[in-house]
Amino acid sequence: MNLYRTLTEPYVAFTGAWHTEEDATAVKAVVALERTRVPRLERAFANVPRCRTYADSPARQGRSFEEDTEHGVDKLSGRVGAAPMRSGCESLARRALLVIVACSAALLLAGCSGSEISASETSASGTSQEEGTESATDKPNIIFVLTDDLDYASAQKMPEIRSQLIEEGLSLERTFMSHPICCPSRATILTGLYDHNHNVLANRPPSGGFEKFVSEGHEENTIGVRLQEGGYQTAFFGKYLNGYPAGDPTHVPPGWDEWYGKLDDQDLYDYRINENGEEVSYGSETEDFFTDVLSGQATDFIQHAAPEEQPFFMYVAPTAPHGPATPAERHEEVFSEEEEAPRPPSFDEEDVSDKPSQIQDAQRISSGEASNIDARYRKRLNSMLAVDEMVSSLLEELEEAGELENSFIFFTSDNGFHQGEHRIRGGKDQPYEESARVPFFVRGPGVAAGAKAENLALNTDLAPTFADLAGVEFPADGRSLAPLLSGEEDPSWRTSVLLEKLPQENSNEEGGKGKGKGKGKGKSKQGPSSSPGFQAVRTETHKYVEYDNGDRELYDLEADPYELESLHESADPSLLEDLKARLEALRDCSEEGCREAEDAP
Repeated sequence: MNLYRTLTEPYVAFTGAWHTEEDATAVKAVVALERTRVPRLERAFANVPRCRTYADSPARQGRSFEEDTEHGVDKLSGRVGAAPMRSGCESLARRALLVIVACSAALLLAGCSGSEISASETSASGTSQEEGTESATDKPNIIFVLTDDLDYASAQKMPEIRSQLIEEGLSLERTFMSHPICCPSRATILTGLYDHNHNVLANRPPSGGFEKFVSEGHEENTIGVRLQEGGYQTAFFGKYLNGYPAGDPTHVPPGWDEWYGKLDDQDLYDYRINENGEEVSYGSETEDFFTDVLSGQATDFIQHAAPEEQPFFMYVAPTAPHGPATPAERHEEVFSEEEEAPRPPSFDEEDVSDKPSQIQDAQRISSGEASNIDARYRKRLNSMLAVDEMVSSLLEELEEAGELENSFIFFTSDNGFHQGEHRIRGGKDQPYEESARVPFFVRGPGVAAGAKAENLALNTDLAPTFADLAGVEFPADGRSLAPLLSGEEDPSWRTSVLLEKLPQENSNEEGGKGKGKGKGKGKSKQGPSSSPGFQAVRTETHKYVEYDNGDRELYDLEADPYELESLHESADPSLLEDLKARLEALRDCSEEGCREAEDAP
């Protein structure tokens, strides 16, 4: 059991509203003698004041109270630890009595026999705390921030992300999501497997979503499970997998010591969170804004996890800037009417005769549509500003806890996003760079400030990287990025990656199976929102795509970085055969076979 919880939960449960510095002093006085007999409680009792931190945070201030008649204490939106202050006329004797009861309960729950905590106390992995102490303290903390639909260009406009991550860390400039759509991408991040191995192919059943992830047996084999077994404190915050929780709002997946899983899709007000198995509802007040609540929960975790001997792993997944891209009230007008979406040469592409049928069928983007793209772009940027502030708060909390220099912070997105490129008005799930390429920044021990790497990286690499940094084994299709983090030159680094969107069963969602070439009646006014299934190989210099409906694309990315002219009908036959052979080797690869195929010269 987490020692912080063991000590503070009884304190909160018995004292309810009392979360002042005086209460912490009273607790310390009551247990002064116990400390001398239980040395390990010394550090834990320093954490007692932190039980009030989240209640005092901006995300919690001003919330309405409701009476909990069952326990006889006031509660704040279902949280007994966030109860209101009681009257100043309350007697000190009564307070002290309840504090004694709370502390006694804490000692009983901790397994204290009056002199020491049982030597048989074990971690989640079954390893005794004493056995793992020396090695655990040498391991770094790992904080992973995963945004939702964030394009590369928008990430550059976030001031805190730029100053504290990009300028203070490493930017991996060629990072891709193998299947650039929410649930399959997140399944790959959790497992380190390509789609063709984890078999989560879409956002919804029967081919994808949370239920598919569970039915494939992946929940017991995620990076969270492995790090927990390896002695890490693990905590999850935010968006898990599309379709979660599939009827059970109290479901906590294995591998997570603390769980704050969002239950209501993209709603940023009037939503619910599964907080460690308890369904908690939030309203429509300013302080209920989801990203701010998420930030408060994550920083609170750092406060009580940092003093522990165990290192910690945090998976923090805000929903921004995914539609409806709701910004916090304070950010609604930050990016103004003058802010325009990027206009690369591929925006409203003039000649699409070389493109697949779904692009050829799209009409040109009208001025009204362009204005709508710009308006959505501003909303997306404004919605990201709260995430930007959250990143800053996490770094500040790590620094205050003395853990910043021993922590890796990873920041990326589950996919990119189209904003008019190739006549695609919006969305992802395409093989083009705007969809598959994502921002990826890392800050941490040994990572040079302001560094950039052009090596090919993929979402299959995230879990193996976390495992490598934690010193544990984790079978995966990807590889550890640790050599790149330390600036090592690796001439044998991969030369290609696989992009894939496999056929899906009975799916009509974004990301569904294509309907074939030339089936539409005239040109689409809205442009394609998706593409047929595809498999593609992306090398350092070229991209070759094979669609399920028979269409092909080939781009020379050095000469044509915006993918304007497909060479699939005019390329040198030897180049085409080489790319086809690379793709064939990657289609059904697994683990070491994937790495060998990716490394082919």
